[in-house]
Amino acid sequence: MEPTFKIADSPIEPDTLRKRLASDASGAYASFEGWVRNHNDGKPVSALEYSAYQPLAEKEGARIVQEAKDRFPIKAAACVHRIGALEIGDIAVWVGVSSPHRSAAFDACRYIIDQTKIRVPVWKREHYADGPAEWVNCSQANTS
Repeated sequence: MEPTFKIADSPIEPDTLRKRLASDASGAYASFEGWVRNHNDGKPVSALEYSAYQPLAEKEGARIVQEAKDRFPIKAAACVHRIGALEIGDIAVWVGVSSPHRSAAFDACRYIIDQTKIRVPVWKREHYADGPAEWVNCSQANTS
């Protein structure tokens, strides 16, 4: 069985991940893709770098996905977060949820991404087009 939360060092493939969540009992699917953008706080960003302590990140991420399954009437859910060097437009994080009805899929998807950003130990370093790279938002539990 595939893990429900994964830290990945290769590109995220949403179509492959979505197919793993499909079931005859599900009539809805919701997803979120977080993309690397070319700016942050008024600074031009040329690339990002993510790092994580993988065992802890995957354990906490799996806990979050299980919480979503316990809180919302969904059939399946998964989340993948990238680490390593990412370029503008790359997918940094993906969440997918399938359920019998759309409301639960939307609610669970939002819960998973929001909790992942707060609780999973993944750190982000921004590479700026006009200056040195910096670790950002490191005063929070998570900066992805």
